[in-house]
Amino acid sequence: MTTAGPQPGTDTPVAPLAGVRVVDLGQYIAGPGAAMVLAELGASVTKIEPLAGDQARHIGRYGESMVRAYNRGKRSIALDLKREAGREAALRLIARADVVIQNLRPGAIDKLGLGARELRERFPRLICLDISGFGRRGPSSERPGYDIAAQAESGLMSVTGEPDRAPQKVGVPIIDAAAAHLGAQAVLAALYSREKSGQGASIDTSLFDVAMHLQAATWADYLGGGPEPTRIGDGQPHNAPAAEVVPTRDGHIVLSAYAEEHWQRFCRVIGREDLASDPRFASNERRVAHRAELRAVLRECLSSRSSEECVALLSGQQIVAGAVRGYAQVLNSPDLAASGLIVDAVGADGTRYQALGLPYRIDDAPRTAPPAAPACGAHTDALLAEVGYGAPDIAALRRDGVIA
Repeated sequence: MTTAGPQPGTDTPVAPLAGVRVVDLGQYIAGPGAAMVLAELGASVTKIEPLAGDQARHIGRYGESMVRAYNRGKRSIALDLKREAGREAALRLIARADVVIQNLRPGAIDKLGLGARELRERFPRLICLDISGFGRRGPSSERPGYDIAAQAESGLMSVTGEPDRAPQKVGVPIIDAAAAHLGAQAVLAALYSREKSGQGASIDTSLFDVAMHLQAATWADYLGGGPEPTRIGDGQPHNAPAAEVVPTRDGHIVLSAYAEEHWQRFCRVIGREDLASDPRFASNERRVAHRAELRAVLRECLSSRSSEECVALLSGQQIVAGAVRGYAQVLNSPDLAASGLIVDAVGADGTRYQALGLPYRIDDAPRTAPPAAPACGAHTDALLAEVGYGAPDIAALRRDGVIA
């Protein structure tokens, strides 16, 4: 492992994780996503896949999108880990790694002899990140866990949607995606700690834990004696106007102006200063109590304007507002263009696709655009050669069905 910083005699910074080696045993989003964050920070990531590949490769168009979104910048080797020869090859790759990441079904990695306990006994400096559905300690530890189950069982779905309709999931696999980033965060902390202690670490997180963490403020309110949270659609239960969805002439905006200063400013900017002293709206508590009347007033004041006009008017007075945009509109947004968030991923065969880079910059460095996600097993021979397998050995492994 090397340290980041300018290379001798140049002003070119080394990628923060240059020299760090990662083995990715994950599938779908959470594990592969955590590994890809590290790849985009400069780590060398080897993705070990079953002979048939990451399961995401077999669930249609959206699965292929998962592969493209969460596997850029990696090299892929396809191994049959149920065979001793496949496990030996994996162990050779792990022996020179700093980090191993996995989110396989409960117990699967331990049955293969590649669990954190076994690996850490053999390689004490290794950092192992395990992402499960429900953690390793509770009664649900053996259950398979996907994003949707974590949304359901953490309470998130119970507060998402309209009050008179069924609970709703968030529109994207937000728990999987958040688990990827929080898992990578934990790995970075462990790498930093290892620099001081010389010891690796076993990191255990779950989709359930992450789903709870994303609701920290709501849980703090409930644990502090607040009422049971329920679905209210748009808006916030204790503030108004807050996260209100207001129709406009050509769509919708969201609006928050519940702080007294912001509410009074809102009333002035829309030419309705009388609302600030209206007994129904004179305080946040009164506005919450008269939310239906408040929403009627918001519609009356804003629905004749376009969404862009509303956003310009309110934002100009430092009032939080945003146009509700579809994906096509977002893609054409000047803010997105200025961010540089969309990067081009280019494959070894020249194929190219667009994807999202990391959502932050370090100093003024441009966002990295690592190579496209590899085909299953695309680097099998090269990776085996790097850990000591000769051409006859590789041919034998292929003949025996251990590698693809």
